[in-house]
Amino acid sequence: MKLYSYKESGNSYKVRLLAALLGIKLDVVEVDLLNDEQHGPEYLAINPRGEVPTLVDGDRSFTDSAAILVYLAGQKPNSGFWSTDLAEQALIVDWLAFAASWVQYGVFTARAIVSFKGSYNGLGTTTYENTLAEATTRGIKSLEILDKSLEGKEWLANDRLTIADIGVFVYVALAPMGDISLEPHTNVTQWIDRVRKQPDFIAIDGLDDPFYCRKAP
Repeated sequence: MKLYSYKESGNSYKVRLLAALLGIKLDVVEVDLLNDEQHGPEYLAINPRGEVPTLVDGDRSFTDSAAILVYLAGQKPNSGFWSTDLAEQALIVDWLAFAASWVQYGVFTARAIVSFKGSYNGLGTTTYENTLAEATTRGIKSLEILDKSLEGKEWLANDRLTIADIGVFVYVALAPMGDISLEPHTNVTQWIDRVRKQPDFIAIDGLDDPFYCRKAP
């Protein structure tokens, strides 16, 4: 399987992380987002959205990180990351939807603006200042929701580590890159630690140094 990825993309990282935890080898192709390679004709023929990640497996292509997580988890049905039970599937998808809405327009956007100087999700019709204020408000609220949901629980869905956790983890863990503190949310920080302690866990820049993008070269 070939993964088109970008190292700073949290959505790309989700896929690389799950593959590492499952022991699935991927042929990773780095897409140069800084030079707009994702909007070139060659890449648009692979992913018309002009986004990363994209997973290509034979004649199948998947152009959304949540779909890719489901597909990879399904390759290892005994891993517990996915489920054959309808109710368990629905619980997992509920959190994948949370990642694509609350997380995307909250901590994702705040990180993009503060550390990378752009919203990168089509938001913001006036100024970055207004968009950042909205993203910060939503980001804090999403952390409050997540913290409440983790009361008395180790994992988000089905009492085990699943792709629900993988899907939500990265941008939440990187919230300090958008100047949104994790410290008030003890259940969230403990959950982040549990994910990071998984065998074969791989990191992404910013987990240990949220200011790395803002340091002088």
